[in-house]
Amino acid sequence: MIFSKSFGYALRSVLYVALVRDDKEKTQLDKIAVALNVPRYFLGKVMNRLVKEGILDSVKGHNGGFSINEITLGVSLSRIMDITGENEQFDSCVLRQQKCNSTNPCPLHRQAEAIKQKWQLLLSTTTVEDLLKKDQAGFIKSIAAI
Repeated sequence: MIFSKSFGYALRSVLYVALVRDDKEKTQLDKIAVALNVPRYFLGKVMNRLVKEGILDSVKGHNGGFSINEITLGVSLSRIMDITGENEQFDSCVLRQQKCNSTNPCPLHRQAEAIKQKWQLLLSTTTVEDLLKKDQAGFIKSIAAI
């Protein structure tokens, strides 16, 4: 399974903001974009969706930026997928046939369905907090695209 850039940027940015939350300051978009090596403009759109959905908080202005809130750490990866429009891939045929389903399956339908169900279970039961590591420097490096 391959995730979209939107999902990757959303998850990595939430993880980054959660890791630097001890600074007591808001994390600015430019700092996140540089740290994660992602395009600022596209990241801004993704971050705004996360704020709109209540996953992150945001304050505008000179001392503004993004911060976690009471639900950030408990949000599931499946919820982030919903926000970025990624969950639609679970309904599509792996061979891209238009009418693939249990009554009209493609040659890989049954095998793919089993894998999709395992992925959905993993994503719905894994939270942002589950992904955080104690080795912050190493973890930030692992989520940065190099």
